[in-house]
Amino acid sequence: MLASFRKWLALFTVYLKDGIAYRVNGVIWILTDAFTMFTMPLVWMSAMGNSTVAGFGRADIVKYYLAMLMVSGFVVCHFMWELSVEIKDGQFASQLVRPISVYQVYFFRNLSWRIVRMSLCVPFLLAFMWFYRDVLQGVSFNWSISFWLALILGHLLSFTTVMMLGFIALFVEEAMALFELYYFPMLFLSGQVVPVAMLPSWAQSLAKVLPFYYTTNLPVDIGIGRVTGQGIWIGMLVQAMYIVVAFGVSKILWAKGLKQFSGVGL
Repeated sequence: MLASFRKWLALFTVYLKDGIAYRVNGVIWILTDAFTMFTMPLVWMSAMGNSTVAGFGRADIVKYYLAMLMVSGFVVCHFMWELSVEIKDGQFASQLVRPISVYQVYFFRNLSWRIVRMSLCVPFLLAFMWFYRDVLQGVSFNWSISFWLALILGHLLSFTTVMMLGFIALFVEEAMALFELYYFPMLFLSGQVVPVAMLPSWAQSLAKVLPFYYTTNLPVDIGIGRVTGQGIWIGMLVQAMYIVVAFGVSKILWAKGLKQFSGVGL
């Protein structure tokens, strides 16, 4: 166990330094998410006036996007692009000879970047709170253990889903188009663009059946108090179920895909 911990610490440290070295790129990537979170409350408040939509008032919608900015920065994974490129170019072969599981390598690689990203995101969070300071007066969040558990499970769900998608590159020559296709339902059904509660009823039902809602929108709903009591534990149970499914499918893709991997490009 001690040997494994040392490997994990070494991996985490190396990739943490890598993330810090490319912090300017990180800020540029954060800007794309921050722009949406900054502007959408303005759009909704202009459209809503003093009324409410799906139970969201002016303060509620600002609180929602503030929570989404915090949650999505930690939860949402995107490393299937790098995984696909490494498989296509043959760099992935180096992962196969390391004395550590490829899942562990990418987990700590991704975790280190999530931490760097969250630190870089702090100025944007402070700017958001200052910009909407009048609307946010008296607003509170639910920072209970259930929120943090849902946050961690949401991250693990995103991680296992992205690993599953990344391993598709073991079977096809070009997987980038498939990844682009993944982003369209993910952005809408995870609540990153519009709260799922504001979608049409059929879209809400679809979001609750697919895993996207359980990555970011569920932790946000718990954090802002829209999901409470038994609904929290049912949501986390669904998160755990999807994590098991995504991990199981990724293991199948991994086992079958390795038989086709030729390491072209080395």
